[in-house]
Amino acid sequence: MRLDACRGLALWFVFIDHIPGNALDWLTIRNYGFSDASEVFVFVSGYTCMVSYGGTLRSRGWPTVVARSLRRSFEIYVAFLLLVIIYLALAWLSGSYLDETNTRRFFDDPGTALIRLLALQYAPVNTDILPTFVILHLAFPIVLWLIARNAVIALAASFMLYLMVQLYSWQMPAWPTGELYFNPFAWQILFVIGACSAGPCATRFAGLMRHRATIPLAAAYVLFGLIVALSWRLDAFKWLIPRMVEDWLYPIYKSHLDPVRLIHFLAIVVLLTRFVPPDGHRPPGAWEKALIRCGENSLPVFCLSVLASFVGFVVLNEVSDRLPMQAVVSALGIALLVAISNLLTWEAKLGKRGPELF
Repeated sequence: MRLDACRGLALWFVFIDHIPGNALDWLTIRNYGFSDASEVFVFVSGYTCMVSYGGTLRSRGWPTVVARSLRRSFEIYVAFLLLVIIYLALAWLSGSYLDETNTRRFFDDPGTALIRLLALQYAPVNTDILPTFVILHLAFPIVLWLIARNAVIALAASFMLYLMVQLYSWQMPAWPTGELYFNPFAWQILFVIGACSAGPCATRFAGLMRHRATIPLAAAYVLFGLIVALSWRLDAFKWLIPRMVEDWLYPIYKSHLDPVRLIHFLAIVVLLTRFVPPDGHRPPGAWEKALIRCGENSLPVFCLSVLASFVGFVVLNEVSDRLPMQAVVSALGIALLVAISNLLTWEAKLGKRGPELF
């Protein structure tokens, strides 16, 4: 339940952050460090994949693992295509936001754009994490095979691939920008770390997190990230960051999962693991249940959040962008996500659907 709650909270943050100019993004984690909700999704996805497919491997063997991995990849692929189709329709109906949504390319050259879309090389704004998830799920049987034989070698191979991205900018092609925004060669390392933390490396990771030096180092780095992030938006904090530090840090490439982002997220995981209590026996409250329901249905809720954030952006631009309207749009959007997720959970109980792996 704790993982689903974290993922549900990340979905709420994604919805708020995806509305440009929304002052309520001060309530999300994006403005308080180097990482954001994207890292949460990738890490938790790797963790849940190991839990689900690892159990399938022990009970049913490799053919079932490969079949389920292919099916889940196809489900995300279809969800991505449906999301883009609806997104394109909304952008066309709005008439004024084609550049902001990266959809003008589609309407200017629909034939090329459609081919690129089907090949996972074109994605409108805020939909671009889904192609990376399709690729990660396709590759997971290979990741699981490596982890099952030697988790240390799997982590080392993942790190070497990540290092090649940082040193030589290895990437997968995209159109028209040249590379996928969420470079799977880089983001795979969080996916693999998540998988290993739920598998054979769980004991080693737990020991590392309990080490007396780990908590102070993680806390110091998170505090450093907080000061730097605040300096981006508040002049009062800019003097705290020397020019030499700025030159060392910037630019921070999200596409390549810059090391400062990766380390920041792992530091947060260390602190959360140490200070947030595990799932208890008490039933979750209303807020916790709402978060869990969104986390349980992460793929459809994410797709809905992308569409809702675009509608919210249009409303703020066309009606009013004052703080009360921003609060209303954000609250209504989250309420919609919760309502749909509860409906999907009710439907899933009837069909006994398995856990979300996105």
